[in-house]
Amino acid sequence: MSWVDLFSGVIQAMGWFFIGYSLLINTSFLVLTVLAVADFVGYRRRAEFAAYDETFGEPLARGVSVLMPAYNEEATIVESVRAMLSMRYPDFEIVVIDDGSKDRTVPLLIEAFDLVEVPLVVDDAVPTEGEVLSTYLSRQGSNNLVLVTKTNGGKADALNVGINMARKDLVCMVDADSLLDPDSLLHVSRPFADHPDKVVAAGGVVRVANGSSVSRGRVTDIRMPRTWLARVQVVEYLRAFMIGRAGWSSTGGLLIISGAFGIFRKDVLFEVGGLATDCIGEDAELVVRIYRWMGDVDHDGKVVFVSEPVAWTEAPEERAVLAKQRRRWHRGLAEILGRHRGMLLRPKYGVIGMVTMPWFVLFELLAPFLELFGLAYFLVVLGLLGLEHLDWLGGHDLVDLWLVVLLLAASILYSFLLTLVALLTEEMSYRRYRGVGDLLRSVRGAIEENFGYRQLTAWWRVGGAVEAIRKSTPEWGDMKRRGFGDQS
Repeated sequence: MSWVDLFSGVIQAMGWFFIGYSLLINTSFLVLTVLAVADFVGYRRRAEFAAYDETFGEPLARGVSVLMPAYNEEATIVESVRAMLSMRYPDFEIVVIDDGSKDRTVPLLIEAFDLVEVPLVVDDAVPTEGEVLSTYLSRQGSNNLVLVTKTNGGKADALNVGINMARKDLVCMVDADSLLDPDSLLHVSRPFADHPDKVVAAGGVVRVANGSSVSRGRVTDIRMPRTWLARVQVVEYLRAFMIGRAGWSSTGGLLIISGAFGIFRKDVLFEVGGLATDCIGEDAELVVRIYRWMGDVDHDGKVVFVSEPVAWTEAPEERAVLAKQRRRWHRGLAEILGRHRGMLLRPKYGVIGMVTMPWFVLFELLAPFLELFGLAYFLVVLGLLGLEHLDWLGGHDLVDLWLVVLLLAASILYSFLLTLVALLTEEMSYRRYRGVGDLLRSVRGAIEENFGYRQLTAWWRVGGAVEAIRKSTPEWGDMKRRGFGDQS
């Protein structure tokens, strides 16, 4: 066998490896898509008989404490709190925890909601690190708005202070830069009413608000953003929540509840000791630790995803900010899977240990590495196709053209078609985006995602994994917010 034949064989084998990996990951998404669509159909049927208006008027509904950790959120904090206060729910409170902001977050809240300092007792059931400086109540209407100021200790520590401050049975964690739809609490708390002893946590949909208009804390005119970076993120969020979260939830293997919108039983939060302050992905780590606790104590509980409640968030529109966000997310995933590696392939942790966590290792943690290797391989193959006319190759074909076609189909076309299914599911189920123009822009975003965006995010995610391995000091970065409003 000549060296040309050996080299060609290696190239062909690598090609089939990348094709096989792409087929596996995209086919697994196809399975999740089928499960998600079935779940949507069932949810829509159940929603017709859910009687949310009766729940709104039910005096015995379980109370909800909405926790909003805030750090330098002056651009959006007032609108976000107004959105929370306007929600339809019979018994809830808003607890804003300012984590040592250096901007005008606290003064703006005091002025907008007529807050007055009142010495309130903060429980110590969950360990905290930062020092509570002051507590405030609003003189506007009922006392369901509380502001807690503390020294800077990070988001997880701020949420732990909020858990100690919460007076209700259920705790809803929401980012301070998020807006909730008016009926969000009614929808996301419903599983706790239907299965009070079994459901321990629930998460809702997070969508991108860039390009939409906001009036008095509510998203009033939902539109697709016109900037390409925000537009691609809209598509990305739709696929992640409408397909990924819904599909995993239907199997009992939902691993992640977004920190931007999740609700938990307070007694369970006490059992697991609140959020970890030494993990950069504290929201996802909390869910995994709850699963671990349930497996260790043999508690028959479940974590669910509800497709109807929506939290709107402002996505980064600057490449540098997005890069820091994606590095941080992937570093968090690496730390979580490393910290809880003892759950992998352990039957006592059910679907999470036997299916979900191995899937995340193979198709989330390792995916950006293989994405970049696959890109390098594709460029090399294109170069080899251009060399096959040279005489010194003796007429050998180094690469089969059909291999290149199959690789493109498995890695890009397959993924694009799945994204279109997610967009179609959204269009048929909720139709939040209006008009042909927005629909075409979303399809354009699905195309743009595959040419530059995927490769950039893969590079950033690899950087996050490397940071986790090196255990370097995490870099949070400042999200430069434009604020909610007409951003079209």
